[in-house]
Amino acid sequence: MARGDDDQGRLTRAASFVFLHTEHAIYAALGVLLALTALVALIDAAGLTWSAIIALGGAAQILEVVDRLLFLLMLIEILHTVRVSMRSGRLTCEPFLIVGLIASIRRVLVITLQSSEITHSKDWTPEKQALFQAAMIELAVLAGLILTMVIAIFILHRARDDGKPAGEESEEHAGS
Repeated sequence: MARGDDDQGRLTRAASFVFLHTEHAIYAALGVLLALTALVALIDAAGLTWSAIIALGGAAQILEVVDRLLFLLMLIEILHTVRVSMRSGRLTCEPFLIVGLIASIRRVLVITLQSSEITHSKDWTPEKQALFQAAMIELAVLAGLILTMVIAIFILHRARDDGKPAGEESEEHAGS
């Protein structure tokens, strides 16, 4: 009876070892792909910024630059989440809330520019009025979502035992 339990224990440890290393390899590959994507996005954002500076860009060009930079921040935050998950072995929700917050802010900026273009047009049609009303409803929903995520992040910071942001675990958790 003891022999069977010992064999099962070895098999469980071996499977755990293989799965853990497979998980780390996948996280590492994902991290490399995210880093390359972020690098491409950074180069693209730099090119867009340079073009906007040269052309003394208007609101649409500036919004595109800000949109790309916020997309880059989202990629970096996801990359941070992968790094924290590899180091601590735990998945935390705070980085996902931050990515959601950045994505919501991106959408608010896009809607604001689009609705600004609608209201500044000379002909005000019922279709444009319907688009504007839909945009205002979406902005209200996004405002509620942003407020909810900010409150959730605040509560997570207050509830954390050590008071540190996600990714700055204590030394005993970092090695496991």
